[in-house]
Amino acid sequence: MSGARVVGQGLVVRPPSPRTAHLPPLPASVDLVVVGAGIVGLAHAIEAHARGHSVLVVERDARPGGASARRSGHVAVTTQDAATLSCALASRERWLKLGREAGFWVKDAGAVVVARAADELAVLDDLVAARDGDARLLDAAEATERARLTGDDVVGGALLPLDLRVEVGDALGATAAWLDGLPRADVAWSTTAWAFEAGSGRTLVRTSRGEVVARRVLVAVGPELDRFYPAETALAGLRHDVRQVLRVAAPSGALGGAATDAAAPVVLDGTTLLRDAAYAHSPALADVRERLRTVDPDLVDADVHLSFTRHAGPAGATLLLGDARRPRDEAADGSRLERDPARSEAADAVLLRAAAGLLGGPVRVHARWSVHDVTAPRPRRGPFAGTPFLVADPAPGVTTVTVADGLGTTTALGLAVKVVDGLF
Repeated sequence: MSGARVVGQGLVVRPPSPRTAHLPPLPASVDLVVVGAGIVGLAHAIEAHARGHSVLVVERDARPGGASARRSGHVAVTTQDAATLSCALASRERWLKLGREAGFWVKDAGAVVVARAADELAVLDDLVAARDGDARLLDAAEATERARLTGDDVVGGALLPLDLRVEVGDALGATAAWLDGLPRADVAWSTTAWAFEAGSGRTLVRTSRGEVVARRVLVAVGPELDRFYPAETALAGLRHDVRQVLRVAAPSGALGGAATDAAAPVVLDGTTLLRDAAYAHSPALADVRERLRTVDPDLVDADVHLSFTRHAGPAGATLLLGDARRPRDEAADGSRLERDPARSEAADAVLLRAAAGLLGGPVRVHARWSVHDVTAPRPRRGPFAGTPFLVADPAPGVTTVTVADGLGTTTALGLAVKVVDGLF
């Protein structure tokens, strides 16, 4: 144990490996070590630092690349419910403030939900009534114009003006760099957390770049949580949820010539009504579900949630299109729990067919990727009952925070306020 030292809490700290000696040294001790530099981890690091605590974020990858970095960047405020809505509203204000401070693009572009059947419009009508001015019902002409579509099958829609758009990959990189530049804050890329060892009021965090003593540790690694705490993950009912996303060329003549408008609203269709919590209170939702099961069971089997955002780049005008998962009838028993299932051609085909119906023509695929996330039963008790937030203390001094159902981008900055309240 040459070079090791004993700190005051009885924890033995070893020097870093020679293989990482060329990297900047980690701080010897901090108030909070955050494992994971996705939006959930960074949100908690920012909140703790704002309260005067020293923070260290460790991330095994060399740059942002987890679930939050791979999503469309839709901050879906309006369609959340109860405590989740409260966190989403708080996140909205923090996203706008953080964009100004860290210097990344975030836009209050809003979202348009397009209804192509009377039952979908009835669900949207119920949402607008519940939101009391934070959403507005659209007739067919206005919905088509705001979504910048060219089809003739739109019967109406809803405008969700509180929703935001953010380029998440760029935002995470800019946010991490901004945080790393603040006093008493560090972000360590290419650094794997190996183990946490509790001492007397402190925790020793062993990493691939050395060891750090922390007052508290917060683990925010999304679908990787079972690598740290498999038993606790199984007990909470977390399941891997791998969603398939496509980048496609904007179809010729579609989108009213506005395909390159990066500030255009997010566009969603009626399949998203089956996902978002705020719609669950509508009596008409059962009609939507039954109709889709009857007229297009493949759409339901692939759990398609059709939405798109517009982008411009070297490849020209493109749409980021999401999302779907491996159909149930294509998978073996338990396959929806797999960490890395084979990409489903059937899911891509269903998603592309649904997109062609909304956009008024076929689309050409530029790129395909998957987003690894988790689903979980909603907690029945405690401060996060009824939410997609799974917050646990699996070991002394260690808190895990997981946001299920792809809602990290929408809620994490607001959730962090509540979680950090209980850390120190």
